[in-house]
Amino acid sequence: MDIKQNILDAVNEWLTPTFDSVTQEAIKELMTTSPKELEESFYKNLEFGTGGMRGVMGVGNNRINKYTLGKSTQGLSDYLHTAFPNQPLKAVIAYDCRHNSDTLAKLVADVFSANGIEVYLFSELRPTPELSFAVKHLGCQCGIVLTASHNPPEYNGYKVYWQDGGQIVPPEDEGIITVIENLNYNQIKFTANEDLIHYIDTDVDEAFIKSTIENASFGTSAEAKKNLNIVFTSLHGTSIKLVPDTLSQAGYPNVNIVEEQRVPNGDFPTVKSPNPEEPEALTMALALADKTNSDIVIGTDPDCDRLGIAVRNNEGKMTLLNGNQTMILMTAFLLEQWKKAGKINGKQFVGSTIVSTPMMMELATNYGVECKVGLTGFKWIAKMIKDFPELEFIGGGEESFGYMVGDAVRDKDAVAATLLICEVAAQAKAKGSTVYKELLQLYVDNGFYKEYLVSLTKKGMDGLQEINQMMIDLRENPLKEINGQRVVMVEDYQSSIAKNLLTDEETKMEIPKSNVLIYYTEDGSKICARPSGTEPKIKFYISVNTELDSVEDFNEVESILDNKIKNIITSMQLN
Repeated sequence: MDIKQNILDAVNEWLTPTFDSVTQEAIKELMTTSPKELEESFYKNLEFGTGGMRGVMGVGNNRINKYTLGKSTQGLSDYLHTAFPNQPLKAVIAYDCRHNSDTLAKLVADVFSANGIEVYLFSELRPTPELSFAVKHLGCQCGIVLTASHNPPEYNGYKVYWQDGGQIVPPEDEGIITVIENLNYNQIKFTANEDLIHYIDTDVDEAFIKSTIENASFGTSAEAKKNLNIVFTSLHGTSIKLVPDTLSQAGYPNVNIVEEQRVPNGDFPTVKSPNPEEPEALTMALALADKTNSDIVIGTDPDCDRLGIAVRNNEGKMTLLNGNQTMILMTAFLLEQWKKAGKINGKQFVGSTIVSTPMMMELATNYGVECKVGLTGFKWIAKMIKDFPELEFIGGGEESFGYMVGDAVRDKDAVAATLLICEVAAQAKAKGSTVYKELLQLYVDNGFYKEYLVSLTKKGMDGLQEINQMMIDLRENPLKEINGQRVVMVEDYQSSIAKNLLTDEETKMEIPKSNVLIYYTEDGSKICARPSGTEPKIKFYISVNTELDSVEDFNEVESILDNKIKNIITSMQLN
């Protein structure tokens, strides 16, 4: 096959003495046995997306390896020296269960230390939210976690956190990326100053668990906690390090752990995907729930920032909740607790994202608090906390199965969210209700919103071009009608323009630019198109809604909304 000149130039650079012999031999092997893989490995530089840098492990500038991570860390080190002049610099590093995460974490620590930066490195794998907590707890200017979240086993990644404990956002992200892009690989300092590297573990664990219990406990009685029967699975990930201890110390004695998935393992041998968004991932946990007659199932992804939840429906059958539903349940519970405590005075807010359920707005309005909506990714919710210090942050979430309780952790946090949903479940059971019944009542009180995600995978260079073309087509030929309903508003986050199609009025949107399009129809439906920043996918988020007069009408009304979603998918040719 013909290989483009820019790819050949990149390959030739990686065959120079700057790169070690193991790397060079691996490249030569690709050249003779797998030119297509060679092309995929070198056709572009691995970039920072919504969750930092994430990709397939291997050789090349489009892969996760010692050189791409080394270059990013060197650039970050240079930026830190500029951003915090004449200050002693400190960084904290954590890593998950993935292959090479431990060695890559040490490599990142080496580069930091070679640049005179003091490093706190977790001695073993730890959840991502603990890293966010540790940045502030240890007084660091930045933090790094080596993780690919819920991606397949061949992936790894690199998330950068700033001194507030949140992921990097403007202007830091652009500044860091500019420095990295201007670096050459031969400028990476790999020789560690071991005197600057300190290993951390239980002291930070204890502080994190104490903070979590303080933030996510709300006066549930010991009897109610004892009566809640929980199934928990770590899906071979890091949460096993903290979630069982947190629940135990919070007073929940009945936690049934899926033993087959207890041991951390980067191959994730018992699941097709270690993603709690996928129903299949919780199969073993659901089976254990039926065996133990448990009330709730909780499963976390490999780095323990997302959680999937299942509860018993009105027929007693375990039912999986989606991320929008869990977000609504936890937010409503927090708002009610704050209201009971007399803490709501109009100076509070909850956080959500543009692709999440509009029901968050209704909920916030009904409690007299503001709902701030940002771009996809918890870094934008963390930025809200920083940008509005005069307001108290109650909690926030997004549809992709993440939630943040208070501001001690500035990222989605499945440790605190696990404890919080257990509080919801325990208090519901104590008053003769269930989590499911509480959800249905929220639909009666706030309107019945139902969401569905269509995710189309388009891998590799060709897939990226296909995704880009789909977004171009949607912009150049905007939909005027969806499922027989007129489109009344289109929000284009790339141009920052919201256009009313009925009046042709255009409004400037005050939100950072992003490759996202949102269509609103005359019946209140919302359809969002967005390429993923961390996976080779384009995602379509569909939200429909109607009134629900009573809980007894739920099944009938849900069927109507399900049909509407199916018709939208068909009309947009997404199936």
